[in-house]
Amino acid sequence: MRFETLHPADQLVEMMNRIYYGGMTTVSGGNLSVRDGEGNIWITPTSVDKGGLTRGDICCVHPDGSVEGPYAPSVELPFHSHIYRIRPDIGAIVHAHPPALVGFSLARLVPDVELLPGLKGLCGGASMAAYDVPGSKQLGENIAKEFAKGYDTILMENHGLVIGKEDLQQAFRTFEAMEFLARTQIGASRLGKLIKPSCGTEQTLRPPFLETVNRGPAGVRERALRRDLCALLRRAYGQKLVSADFGEFSARVDGNSFLITPFGADRKLLEMEDLVLVRDGKCESGKTPDCHVRFHQALYEANADAQALFLARPSSAMAFAVSDAAFDARTIPESYIMLRFPLRLPYGSLRAEPERTARRLSLKTPVALVENDCLCAMGTTPLNAFDRIEVAEFSAASLLNCAAVGEAVKISDEEVRQIEKDFHLPV
Repeated sequence: MRFETLHPADQLVEMMNRIYYGGMTTVSGGNLSVRDGEGNIWITPTSVDKGGLTRGDICCVHPDGSVEGPYAPSVELPFHSHIYRIRPDIGAIVHAHPPALVGFSLARLVPDVELLPGLKGLCGGASMAAYDVPGSKQLGENIAKEFAKGYDTILMENHGLVIGKEDLQQAFRTFEAMEFLARTQIGASRLGKLIKPSCGTEQTLRPPFLETVNRGPAGVRERALRRDLCALLRRAYGQKLVSADFGEFSARVDGNSFLITPFGADRKLLEMEDLVLVRDGKCESGKTPDCHVRFHQALYEANADAQALFLARPSSAMAFAVSDAAFDARTIPESYIMLRFPLRLPYGSLRAEPERTARRLSLKTPVALVENDCLCAMGTTPLNAFDRIEVAEFSAASLLNCAAVGEAVKISDEEVRQIEKDFHLPV
């Protein structure tokens, strides 16, 4: 799907579906809008089920104030209109009440956008708008005041979040990334002290330059891997293992080539032809591979067992990556079997030392948490790498839940040895 070619009404329905079915708003909560090139504001209606919107439900508010559509526009239209008036660079607005961010709004706090790479650049910083009654003129003025300062990401006291960006896809990606961050920071606060990157957080945003090469027709194995990687990415998105903005997946095609996700693409909307083939350190022409492509390449060169590599940012596992708490997989047998001894790698190591870092991954240590960056897992198949990420997230969530009720009792050394013997694990 090429989102930017959709009609504004279809764009609004697509993104409201992702927000609602992603658990980030309720039937009655939230509203989205798009301003088109003629100055019309396309906006979600009031009092219509957010989980069942159709393109025919969307309202169009013309510059003269007249409205087209079967329903009245959202009661929050005043603040949308106010933002568009003072910020001509903004073309779309997302507003909703995702639980983690509402938690911050109740505490009158803003999540720390410097905890994870790229967020500060994506969000443009974040601010807090003073409370007022929904739909009121004063609330619109309170929000617009923060946008007038140059902020694009505004939390609203005792209310929710509002994002304004040049288009709806960018607004949604910022909104989703902020909710991921909020869940991560809340989880980390249960574990210990928050840590921040030791160097600039923006350097991982730009992929390295690779020479390009024209490629021939794809073989059967490559086509099967393209299909499988896209299917697993869509599943990972549904499981909240990746967001629209982050999630790198690759798979080995043969001894000197692999497929990898493209830089900057919405993970949920990826099609098979979007994946990038890298062969002998060169990528197919007309495409840009993801940020850590050199680490993916180094892993395949260093480890014959590696057939797939998955980098993700699921919020429970990332709570360990942004805190000083150790992540121990000796929780339940499945966790130890799949994760073994998870590595903890310093921030920036995937890019600064890809070859050295890649040599640390093996079947005995197939999973690593990279501080303030990501969770990564190698696998003998794409499904195996996906499974390790999923098990790591479930294990981390279990440890977070345990922290709220009592102290975790880990599997003993003797019990670990028995698991290794019974399941023929490398030692």
